[in-house]
Amino acid sequence: MKAILKKTTTTPDHSFNIHKDVGAEMLSSWHYHPEVELLVIKRSSGTCLIGDYVGPFKNNDVYLLGSNLPHTFRHERKYLHRTDEKIGESVVILFEPEMLGNTFLNLPEAKFIQRAVDASKLGLRIKGEARKKIAKIAEEMLTESPAKRMIHLLSALEIISSTQEYETISSNGFFHEVNNLDKSRINKIFEYTFNNFQRKILVEDVAALIAMGKHSFCRYFKAKTKKTYLDFLIEVRIGHACRLLVEQDMNVAEIGYACGYNNISHFYHQFKAITNKHPLEYRSYYLNKEHRLIAV
Repeated sequence: MKAILKKTTTTPDHSFNIHKDVGAEMLSSWHYHPEVELLVIKRSSGTCLIGDYVGPFKNNDVYLLGSNLPHTFRHERKYLHRTDEKIGESVVILFEPEMLGNTFLNLPEAKFIQRAVDASKLGLRIKGEARKKIAKIAEEMLTESPAKRMIHLLSALEIISSTQEYETISSNGFFHEVNNLDKSRINKIFEYTFNNFQRKILVEDVAALIAMGKHSFCRYFKAKTKKTYLDFLIEVRIGHACRLLVEQDMNVAEIGYACGYNNISHFYHQFKAITNKHPLEYRSYYLNKEHRLIAV
């Protein structure tokens, strides 16, 4: 499956695109687009790839993804094919800052727009009260008039530009200006890894997918992603483990085996290296954090 440049359509009544995706509509390949994307995950969880970042996402996450930043969200199957009110759901807003015109963007009162757009280049995960406010704004935008949608979008960008409640996702060294052949190759690697990370993966097998030898493949992958393939595979496995720790009533050994580890000591070591916590510490920290948020 080839990574693609996605094109966004607008109507005569709208200068930017906003829509709700439900269930399987949330699926996408590794892709990019010239528009900045404000994404609200209302109900789903899984693993996301954003630039060179690999990690879990969950219900109520909010992201601001910059222009041409490659990304994909791998949703858990249970959110894709349900027929009840618990089916997965997200709100997507795609906009080009230039739609407002250079005259407006150069006004002192509009500088916050460029600050938000500049901050989004490597991707942002919005947190805390800012996240709640933006999720509420996005939901309201779905049913508002075109003029009020624009006002709400500006309000969301103002919140992002004035808050410190976010984390940058991709690294400064990420290089994503690659040609179509590179995008096709990397997408094959991503797809194979996600479909097979729960079993033993040989680098030689991955290299064969794109007709390369092992050593040439290792050099190629690191040049395009700024990390080794084994580092990427570990991140995928640990990202899945993080999700199981907070969503499933499984012991650590069961989770390690479910993520492709036959040696649980090795699983502990790699989990700590990625998250700075042991698995049970991570579970306790996350669940206590969620409890505090609910209590507030």
